[in-house]
Amino acid sequence: MQVWEKFKRLWKHYIFQSLLASLSILVLVLTVGENKVVIIASMAATAFICFAMPTSVSAQTKNVIGGHIAGLVCGALLTLTALPYYAEFPLAVGLTILLMVALDFEHAPAAGTALAVTINEVTLTVAVIVIISAILLTQCRYYARNILKDLI
Repeated sequence: MQVWEKFKRLWKHYIFQSLLASLSILVLVLTVGENKVVIIASMAATAFICFAMPTSVSAQTKNVIGGHIAGLVCGALLTLTALPYYAEFPLAVGLTILLMVALDFEHAPAAGTALAVTINEVTLTVAVIVIISAILLTQCRYYARNILKDLI
Protein backbone atom coordinates (compact mmCIF):
# COMPACT_ATOMS: atom_id res chain seq x y z
CA MET A 1 0.00 0.00 0.00
CA GLN A 2 2.91 2.39 0.49
CA VAL A 3 3.52 2.45 -3.25
CA TRP A 4 -0.09 3.39 -3.96
CA GLU A 5 -0.06 6.14 -1.31
CA LYS A 6 3.13 7.60 -2.74
CA PHE A 7 1.72 7.44 -6.26
CA LYS A 8 -1.51 9.18 -5.23
CA ARG A 9 0.52 11.95 -3.60
CA LEU A 10 3.04 12.44 -6.43
CA TRP A 11 1.23 11.28 -9.58
CA LYS A 12 1.55 14.66 -11.33
CA HIS A 13 5.30 14.63 -10.71
CA TYR A 14 5.56 11.05 -11.99
CA ILE A 15 3.95 12.08 -15.26
CA PHE A 16 5.69 15.46 -15.63
CA GLN A 17 9.16 14.18 -14.81
CA SER A 18 8.75 11.12 -17.02
CA LEU A 19 7.73 13.40 -19.89
CA LEU A 20 10.79 15.61 -19.31
CA ALA A 21 13.04 12.56 -19.47
CA SER A 22 11.29 11.31 -22.61
CA LEU A 23 11.60 14.67 -24.34
CA SER A 24 15.30 14.90 -23.53
CA ILE A 25 15.90 11.46 -25.05
CA LEU A 26 13.78 12.37 -28.09
CA VAL A 27 16.07 15.33 -28.77
CA LEU A 28 19.12 13.07 -28.42
CA VAL A 29 17.69 10.38 -30.71
CA LEU A 30 16.83 12.95 -33.36
CA THR A 31 20.35 14.35 -33.08
CA VAL A 32 22.46 11.16 -33.18
CA GLY A 33 20.10 8.81 -34.99
CA GLU A 34 19.39 5.17 -34.34
CA ASN A 35 22.91 3.95 -35.12
CA LYS A 36 24.33 5.10 -31.79
CA VAL A 37 21.86 3.24 -29.60
CA VAL A 38 24.45 2.37 -26.93
CA ILE A 39 25.24 6.06 -26.41
CA ILE A 40 21.52 6.79 -26.22
CA ALA A 41 21.13 4.05 -23.61
CA SER A 42 23.69 5.58 -21.27
CA MET A 43 22.12 9.02 -21.65
CA ALA A 44 18.68 7.50 -20.98
CA ALA A 45 20.03 6.19 -17.68
CA THR A 46 21.32 9.71 -16.96
CA ALA A 47 17.87 11.12 -17.76
CA PHE A 48 16.37 8.69 -15.25
CA ILE A 49 18.76 9.85 -12.54
CA CYS A 50 18.28 13.55 -13.30
CA PHE A 51 14.47 13.40 -13.43
CA ALA A 52 13.54 10.56 -11.05
CA MET A 53 16.08 11.29 -8.32
CA PRO A 54 17.13 14.89 -8.93
CA THR A 55 18.60 15.50 -5.47
CA SER A 56 20.84 12.44 -5.50
CA VAL A 57 24.62 12.78 -5.54
CA SER A 58 24.72 11.03 -8.90
CA ALA A 59 22.48 13.73 -10.42
CA GLN A 60 24.82 16.58 -9.45
CA THR A 61 26.17 18.52 -12.41
CA LYS A 62 29.83 17.75 -11.71
CA ASN A 63 29.09 14.03 -11.46
CA VAL A 64 27.01 13.82 -14.63
CA ILE A 65 29.36 15.86 -16.80
CA GLY A 66 32.58 14.63 -15.16
CA GLY A 67 31.42 11.01 -15.27
CA HIS A 68 30.54 11.12 -18.96
CA ILE A 69 33.82 12.85 -19.79
CA ALA A 70 35.65 10.11 -17.86
CA GLY A 71 33.73 7.50 -19.86
CA LEU A 72 34.54 9.21 -23.15
CA VAL A 73 38.24 9.50 -22.31
CA CYS A 74 38.67 5.93 -21.04
CA GLY A 75 36.68 4.45 -23.91
CA ALA A 76 38.55 6.49 -26.52
CA LEU A 77 41.94 5.56 -25.08
CA LEU A 78 41.09 1.87 -25.14
CA THR A 79 40.03 2.00 -28.78
CA LEU A 80 43.64 2.95 -29.54
CA THR A 81 44.93 -0.35 -28.15
CA ALA A 82 45.25 -3.65 -29.97
CA LEU A 83 43.40 -5.49 -27.21
CA PRO A 84 40.68 -7.98 -28.11
CA TYR A 85 37.11 -6.90 -27.35
CA TYR A 86 36.84 -9.26 -24.36
CA ALA A 87 39.66 -7.32 -22.69
CA GLU A 88 38.90 -3.87 -24.07
CA PHE A 89 35.21 -3.68 -23.05
CA PRO A 90 35.62 -4.62 -19.37
CA LEU A 91 38.76 -2.49 -19.07
CA ALA A 92 36.87 0.54 -20.39
CA VAL A 93 34.21 0.09 -17.72
CA GLY A 94 36.71 -0.66 -14.94
CA LEU A 95 39.00 2.25 -15.76
CA THR A 96 36.03 4.61 -15.97
CA ILE A 97 34.85 3.50 -12.55
CA LEU A 98 38.37 3.95 -11.16
CA LEU A 99 38.65 7.44 -12.65
CA MET A 100 35.18 8.48 -11.47
CA VAL A 101 35.68 7.38 -7.87
CA ALA A 102 39.22 8.80 -7.76
CA LEU A 103 38.00 12.19 -9.00
CA ASP A 104 34.69 12.10 -7.09
CA PHE A 105 32.57 12.09 -10.27
CA GLU A 106 30.41 9.06 -9.45
CA HIS A 107 27.75 8.65 -12.13
CA ALA A 108 26.93 5.03 -12.99
CA PRO A 109 25.59 5.61 -16.53
CA ALA A 110 29.01 6.97 -17.54
CA ALA A 111 30.35 3.41 -17.42
CA GLY A 112 27.87 2.75 -20.23
CA THR A 113 29.33 5.68 -22.13
CA ALA A 114 32.79 4.11 -21.89
CA LEU A 115 31.43 0.83 -23.20
CA ALA A 116 29.56 2.61 -26.02
CA VAL A 117 32.73 4.40 -27.07
CA THR A 118 34.72 1.17 -27.25
CA ILE A 119 31.95 -0.61 -29.17
CA ASN A 120 31.27 2.21 -31.64
CA GLU A 121 34.70 3.91 -31.79
CA VAL A 122 33.09 7.24 -31.10
CA THR A 123 33.62 10.23 -33.36
CA LEU A 124 34.32 13.76 -32.21
CA THR A 125 30.75 14.67 -33.14
CA VAL A 126 29.27 11.98 -30.90
CA ALA A 127 31.62 12.94 -28.05
CA VAL A 128 30.45 16.54 -28.31
CA ILE A 129 26.83 15.39 -28.39
CA VAL A 130 27.34 13.30 -25.23
CA ILE A 131 28.89 16.24 -23.40
CA ILE A 132 26.20 18.66 -24.61
CA SER A 133 23.50 16.14 -23.64
CA ALA A 134 24.99 15.81 -20.16
CA ILE A 135 25.09 19.58 -19.83
CA LEU A 136 21.50 19.97 -21.05
CA LEU A 137 20.18 17.25 -18.74
CA THR A 138 21.88 18.77 -15.72
CA GLN A 139 20.72 22.26 -16.64
CA CYS A 140 17.13 21.06 -17.03
CA ARG A 141 17.43 19.43 -13.62
CA TYR A 142 18.97 22.57 -12.14
CA TYR A 143 16.40 25.03 -13.50
CA ALA A 144 13.48 22.74 -12.63
CA ARG A 145 14.88 21.94 -9.16
CA ASN A 146 12.06 23.79 -7.40
CA ILE A 147 9.39 21.66 -9.04
CA LEU A 148 11.16 18.29 -9.38
CA LYS A 149 10.66 15.76 -6.61
CA ASP A 150 12.60 12.63 -5.75
CA LEU A 151 10.37 9.84 -7.03
CA ILE A 152 12.50 7.04 -5.60
